Amino acid sequence: MISRRDFLLGTAGLAAAGLSLPTWAAPYQLKEGKPFAGTKLRVLAAVTPQFDGLMLRGKEFTDLTGIEAEWDFVPFPALQDKIAATGVAADGLYDVVNYSDSWLAPNAYWLENLDPLLERDGVSMDRYPEAFAEAGRFDGKTLGLPVRSHVQLFFYRADVFKSLGLAAPASWEDVVRAGKAIREQRSDIEPLALSFHNDGTRVNLQHWLQLVWSNGGELFDKDMRPAWTSPEAMEATQFYIGLHTREKVANPASVSFGQEEARLSFQQGKSAMLPMWWWQYSPSVSPKESALSPEQVGFTAVPTYKGKAVALASSMPFSISGHSKNRDAAWEFLKWLSNPDLDKRNAIERTVAGQAIQNNVVNHTANLIDEEVNRANAGVPAAGYEGLKNARVQPKLREWPEVGDFLAAAIQRAAGGEDVERLMHDSAKAATKALERAGYF
Repeated sequence: MISRRDFLLGTAGLAAAGLSLPTWAAPYQLKEGKPFAGTKLRVLAAVTPQFDGLMLRGKEFTDLTGIEAEWDFVPFPALQDKIAATGVAADGLYDVVNYSDSWLAPNAYWLENLDPLLERDGVSMDRYPEAFAEAGRFDGKTLGLPVRSHVQLFFYRADVFKSLGLAAPASWEDVVRAGKAIREQRSDIEPLALSFHNDGTRVNLQHWLQLVWSNGGELFDKDMRPAWTSPEAMEATQFYIGLHTREKVANPASVSFGQEEARLSFQQGKSAMLPMWWWQYSPSVSPKESALSPEQVGFTAVPTYKGKAVALASSMPFSISGHSKNRDAAWEFLKWLSNPDLDKRNAIERTVAGQAIQNNVVNHTANLIDEEVNRANAGVPAAGYEGLKNARVQPKLREWPEVGDFLAAAIQRAAGGEDVERLMHDSAKAATKALERAGYF
């Protein structure tokens, strides 16, 4: 693979000698000759330091293609509505859009099928872990390329565990034991931060899903009827809610915690354990964002439950709007944006265009196990690679936002002390009606 440095040095040498660039030199499967030079693209994306690092390298893309890309950043909680509105508007305002994979199904109708372009230009989805690649597929088509992908890890206070003689939790049963020890011996810190709050983005289902899957449960049966009232799923649900209501190892504020509040509780030293996406490592050790030092932050793969661990994976793919008037130029942008060289550099270079960037997210399998990437990120990518060997993504069906909202509301109310079994059965009945209206049965 030709690196950006070698490419640009070679280009500079040719230019100095008055020679033209050979057609074979364009990297990342980009088209030779800059056929779309002068095109201006608009990109809609979530706010995150990772994307800042990519945006700040925009001159590199323009130098290679003659195309300019203007980024519009939206905070994640507002992005879901912005994406839906963009599809309904159908005005081509944005050429490239970024979204959570769990929103893909209801928006698939206005996103471009990338499979013909991937095949034509020799870009293989095999370069990604299967769970990341799957996050951008719907109805048998590749609609998005993974650029911000995650797998869940389990973070813990290494110093607290050491002071109590505790090993890193390998199972959720270990989490309970460690939580009780912390509760008994460390009154200055809560054992475990969870996210039970229903904030409209269904994040309170993330840990619950992993426990259900690990226990052999499913969300839907073969006929697409709700299956989260099965014995396996109910056992896992009772355990998850019981972390707060029965075992009392969860931070009491977890009932009102969304993802942001839970992670800040860990970063501020108020909670000793946190299941969270792997990107959490960077803010946890950042002096600007956290009260913790790198020595205090430990992490491990998702703990097992009943002897098995199924990690939740997710991605925020980038797709081409079917309403874009610049689809060819947008594809050039996606090829550049998703290339493995850029993926690696954005995870190891801490300053881009004079701005500090802290990012440990990589998407390509080769970068997950790359020594330089892992050295720069304390081994987080390698831990993620292990979790991805047995990972799944959230359901991708058009009705998932509605169905997931029924579940999210039930989880929050259960954590608040209401009857778990009744709530899960009621949510299953409501979901059955929604799926029946949609024609599933």
